[in-house]
Amino acid sequence: MRPPPFFLPICCCIAIFCLPGLAIAQKHRNTPSDKGVSLDKDITAGDPFAGLDTSFARVLKDWHAAGFAVAVVRKNEVLYAKGFGYRDYENKLPVTPHTLFAIGSCTKAFTASLIGLLDKAAKVDIDKPVRDYLPALKFYNEKLDETVTLRDMMCHRTGLSRHDYVWYLFNTDSRDSMLQKIKYMEPHAGLREKWEYNNFMFFAQGAVIEKLSGRTWEENVSEKLFQPLGMTESDFSVKDMVKNGDASLGYTVKQDSLIKKRDYYEIRSMGPAGSINSNITDMSHWLITWINAGKYEGKEILPESYVSQAISSQMAMGGGLPSKETPDIYFSGYGFGWFLSSYRGHYRVEHGGNIDGFSASTCFFPSDSIGIVVLSNQDASVVPSVVRDIIADRMLNLPYKDWNGELKARMEKMKLAAKEAKKNVLSGKKTGTHPSHALSDYTGFFSNPGTGSIEVSLRHDSLFAAAGNQIWWLRHYHYDVFEPFDQTKEGVDTAEGGEKLQFNTDLAGDIGSISIDMEPGSGAKPVVFSKGLKPQEIAKEGLQKYVGEYVLGQSLTLKVFIKGEKTLYLSVPGQSDYELVAVDTDRFSIKSLTGFTVQFHVDATGAVTELLSVQPNGTFKAVRKK
Repeated sequence: MRPPPFFLPICCCIAIFCLPGLAIAQKHRNTPSDKGVSLDKDITAGDPFAGLDTSFARVLKDWHAAGFAVAVVRKNEVLYAKGFGYRDYENKLPVTPHTLFAIGSCTKAFTASLIGLLDKAAKVDIDKPVRDYLPALKFYNEKLDETVTLRDMMCHRTGLSRHDYVWYLFNTDSRDSMLQKIKYMEPHAGLREKWEYNNFMFFAQGAVIEKLSGRTWEENVSEKLFQPLGMTESDFSVKDMVKNGDASLGYTVKQDSLIKKRDYYEIRSMGPAGSINSNITDMSHWLITWINAGKYEGKEILPESYVSQAISSQMAMGGGLPSKETPDIYFSGYGFGWFLSSYRGHYRVEHGGNIDGFSASTCFFPSDSIGIVVLSNQDASVVPSVVRDIIADRMLNLPYKDWNGELKARMEKMKLAAKEAKKNVLSGKKTGTHPSHALSDYTGFFSNPGTGSIEVSLRHDSLFAAAGNQIWWLRHYHYDVFEPFDQTKEGVDTAEGGEKLQFNTDLAGDIGSISIDMEPGSGAKPVVFSKGLKPQEIAKEGLQKYVGEYVLGQSLTLKVFIKGEKTLYLSVPGQSDYELVAVDTDRFSIKSLTGFTVQFHVDATGAVTELLSVQPNGTFKAVRKK
């Protein structure tokens, strides 16, 4: 039930370097052929790419990967661009330099760059409170509202944990709706106190971009970055990606060795944090721009001052101490959409990406003017980092290190240790217990204003829970605790359960809420979903009868209006507008408030005559103006 860490850095010894004076190079102006640009045909002592086919074939085999593509650039040149394995494993369709992959969080550098362009144009100051530019963005408390800056958001130092379950499970096309969820995210660290990776902060940067430009984030990336860089094949959605004749399918590994196809995941409203799909041909242009301080083919794409800040440490991620296995890899910082570290004496700038079926890494070494991009169609994969390290050591003429073999051995050791540890884990399960209520009493609609809703239903003798785009079979664990298992097209996957659901009773003895630890180990509190009425869909025409002004008391005028296609809102003077959700005939709940409903009275002619605001402290009547 937990979302994959698709925006987590892939940090298994990632490296990218170059040797000066390579004799063989492919100018970036020359588009690689579909068969790839391979330098293996010139196997000489000075050729760092000699024999890579053999090395990469081993990588594919050892990690049970379907395929990947890799490109290496130096200054203004593409030195190497080639695909390996299959973009469609079942039909044996090969990966090419033009094969599209989801790049996940490698998207973040694009989003932050747009903020950099706005800063240069004096439309934002990244050190002023972000609410100066986006009043609709609210944090958990007023202090954060007054102090969080764009710089804080760009380098993950707001004190907010990931909260990825919100967007991953409860996906939506509405960026306004997703933005409203941030105010419910309670920080568990102080502002600028520690580094906390948070996708919502890059999503919110996208909202700033849209607010100030009057255009979508996608239009901004396309106009200001894709077009001037000649990134003609990149796009922003699964729908567009599948239209391309050279798009990769996504895969995962089951039972340690079985390559299984995964459904695409459409990121939708969270696009600015990771929805770009691209290929190594286009991404080579992006790397060349960063290597050349923001210029591409002599033209400034990004301000040099911004590039300098973006690849400098804005926030320390941790101690960054070297390990016994890799004593020459150390230092750990974050810039603007880039991870920063030291690799064997070289300054490395890198970002990984991971989403269902795909893993990626974009990396460059500014002091060496070398960049490498690796895109793979295997999720949560080490393939990008292994491939980069193999190439990096060759490009730098460093002492040979068997990255693939060493990592494979380390992973096998970790698996064995995990199995042994599992044997010794004492179960906290209380045997011989039963649910306190009949199973039908656990059914209903449960919601949390900052997260989403869960609908629990009874099928035959089993409980099922629908949480956004995921369905779980609930197996009784003990007392009123149930363990969720994913329901897939193939059936219920009982191999591994998710975080347990605790059903809670209210003072009347009824099931009143569900608690789930959505971020175990993060320090965040369990999320509570309160039982209520299920929202109903009403067309715009059906909502029109409620629109109007209602007088409360002697002079307070409430306004009811429609926003968008089918969303009803209540406006109260001096307060934020409240979204209303239909839950019964002429009855609406206030989406952002628990225990608050609005009941409209309709006369015999079908006209709405008054509004009743039902609140915990009483019911208040407002008469409709004629």
